[in-house]
Amino acid sequence: MLLTRLKWDPILTGDLAAEAVRVARDVSNRLTTPQVLSAAVSAANAQTAFPQTVHWAPYSVAQGYSGLALLCSYLDACFPGESWDLKGKHDLENAARGAECIPNLSIGIFSGLSGVAFAAWQLSREGTRYKKLLTELDSAIVPQAMTLAYRIQSNGSAANVGDFDAISGLSGVGAYLLCRRDQPGVREGLFVIAAALAHLLADGSDGLPRWYTPPEQLYDDRMREIYPFGNLNCGLAHGVPSMLAFLSLCLKEDIVSPGLPEALECTTDWLCESRSDDEWGLNWPNAVSIEQVETASGPKLRVADAASAPYGGSRCAWCYGPPGIARALWLAGDALGRSDYREVALEAMYAVFRRPIEVRAIPSPTFCHGVAGLLQIALRFANDSGSPEIAQQCRKLTEQLLARYAPGSLLGFRNLEIADREVDQPGLLDGAPGVALVLLAAASEVEPTWDRLFLLS
Repeated sequence: MLLTRLKWDPILTGDLAAEAVRVARDVSNRLTTPQVLSAAVSAANAQTAFPQTVHWAPYSVAQGYSGLALLCSYLDACFPGESWDLKGKHDLENAARGAECIPNLSIGIFSGLSGVAFAAWQLSREGTRYKKLLTELDSAIVPQAMTLAYRIQSNGSAANVGDFDAISGLSGVGAYLLCRRDQPGVREGLFVIAAALAHLLADGSDGLPRWYTPPEQLYDDRMREIYPFGNLNCGLAHGVPSMLAFLSLCLKEDIVSPGLPEALECTTDWLCESRSDDEWGLNWPNAVSIEQVETASGPKLRVADAASAPYGGSRCAWCYGPPGIARALWLAGDALGRSDYREVALEAMYAVFRRPIEVRAIPSPTFCHGVAGLLQIALRFANDSGSPEIAQQCRKLTEQLLARYAPGSLLGFRNLEIADREVDQPGLLDGAPGVALVLLAAASEVEPTWDRLFLLS
């Protein structure tokens, strides 16, 4: 029998909990020391293999002051009276000033206005602070989100993942707006967003889901070579699990549009069936291919067999792979009252932990595609399901993280890029702040509501 807990209980106790907190505090102190932060920003620029995308953007949650403000908000909740709220206020001011310098800044949560707003909300102590800033940000975000939602509904078929995903799209923007759901204008916007995403989850006129990505909208030529007829993205960061997770959270909060429960069931069923299992158990590909077949009436596109996806099953990360998908399935099961969906989610997590560490393919300690992201998902599962096995795996993951602690480095943890390239990344998504947040969550009695950013709660 599955259990659902409401209280947040720390998984770590004793010496392991104390060490996790000590390391998280050390990392946080470094990140909030201006000289160290400046040195890390410069170092990351020089060390990265991806200079076009790895750069400090003050307004950003992913790699900017909004991410540091988010870290400070959780530190303030865990250690009240230590002035973390003041440090967070300083970071939030820097983020807001950075946003003001960018005309027409996007509303995406990881690198746009919704990220600044989410950090402000987390620092606001349930809306008692930063009221004016939050109202101003909401008044900018909601109309743009509604415009995008109406555009999505007017399209006949096919979608750009950046319109609906967690990183840039409406699923991520909606995750913030759910925090503000009691504001009248925000609530109206949420209903419009939910209706648009439920519309996307329905079958298109040609039999393909409306959220299918055509080849011209794939990331680059390499992706178009792999998926010449487009694909169905299965990652929580960029694919259909992001909509599944967000709409499940909407259903729990009575933000329900016509057909939404049915769309959730249909999508959850598709994910449960569209797997690329391996010798350790449940797995999913990064994306399911679209293929072209000849019919009596001419060539037709259809969804290919997931088991034949390029490269097979995915790594075990938040962004892509079983952990992120499993969390979306759990949220759907919780919202729909379907224990069978939650059982599949749990079995997917058990399969993750049956895989040897090297097979999980997440060598970096960081959040997006590293150990910290897997640990945060495991913490949620351990807390929600009461599984002793997953709780034990959380302790093992914590030990794995702490083994990567490098006190001689600038920030204590380095992001591991391709070919073992280490980067002193000060951004939350791929850097030290994300590791510190997860270590605190494992040892604290304060619920890590910050992981709404990642559509985990």
